[in-house]
Amino acid sequence: MSRFLSPEAARLAPYTPGEQPVDMQYVKLNTNESPFPPSPRVLQALSQEEAGRLNLYSDPACGRLNRAIAARYGLAPESVISGNGSDEVLAFAFRALCGTGRGVAFADITYSFYRSQAALFGLEETIVPLREDFSLNVDDYMDFPGTVVIANPNAPTGMALPRLDIQRLLEANPDRVVMVDEAYVDFGGESCAPLVGQYDNLLVVQTMSKSRSLAGGRLGFALGSRELIDALNRVKYSFNPYNVNRLSILAGAAAIEDEDYFQSCCRTIRDNRAWLTGQLEELGFSVLPSQTNFVFAKSGKISGGALYRGLKERGVLVRWWAGSGRIEDFVRITVGSMEQLKILVEQIAALLEKR
Repeated sequence: MSRFLSPEAARLAPYTPGEQPVDMQYVKLNTNESPFPPSPRVLQALSQEEAGRLNLYSDPACGRLNRAIAARYGLAPESVISGNGSDEVLAFAFRALCGTGRGVAFADITYSFYRSQAALFGLEETIVPLREDFSLNVDDYMDFPGTVVIANPNAPTGMALPRLDIQRLLEANPDRVVMVDEAYVDFGGESCAPLVGQYDNLLVVQTMSKSRSLAGGRLGFALGSRELIDALNRVKYSFNPYNVNRLSILAGAAAIEDEDYFQSCCRTIRDNRAWLTGQLEELGFSVLPSQTNFVFAKSGKISGGALYRGLKERGVLVRWWAGSGRIEDFVRITVGSMEQLKILVEQIAALLEKR
């Protein structure tokens, strides 16, 4: 560790991304990427003419992109903010909506970026354990006075809450912000986007990395009341005004506008998820009920670590969290193409047979 590192930076708990092999010689089912290319409209939007304008700054207001998102969700553009991935949008929200006298609460088993952001901004965090069956119960958050952050569907469990539960939480304390991270909602969850016009204490965060096949484009956005979006913009314009590049603005707008392609990809993922779940259960796995583009599963015949290592040796990557307590025997498996999933199942069966 550098002797120049500040005490504030030394206390950070950086997020650990999934493996990204540069040789791509793996069946890569560890980072929840889409197995599909972006919409054909995205490729049309990224013309050589547009690439020739990269000498110019992008629109700091992301006007074209925000208007497309707003139209899709029936909101005014002033209720939308776009960012360099949903991680950046979450960072804006953590900085804008939490602070002295206003801590943040989130689950013990959820997206670990929340803990990284709480440490980065020196926030008082309250960790709320999931129930024994890995479900999240909003009653456990009712008395918390600060900002509540809920991933719905949750990651890495894949389990989802009904919108009505979030609504109860919003109504229990109108002076408390509820941030709902909907990175995976398009694969079967119930979005809170329709509630944005009713509750000024609701912030809905989504990403284009998963269901819209733009993980490499780094695009995320949030929906909320004008007051909440103004608060996030205050942070954005104090940190990185030109946060979304010119080509990603065009790509994101095109992806949002191609509803048919989006729905087709999501439908295929849901079908593939059902097939994968059935295959794993036949192999003796316990699989949590997923509404995402991944499944969270464990075997009674092999530990999570041994399964992860054995699959990696056979050219298949899945996600495993070493030393993670009650989820250490689970692995998270991205729902890829059927070709990828058949290879995965074959290799798991071979591993189990060998043992």
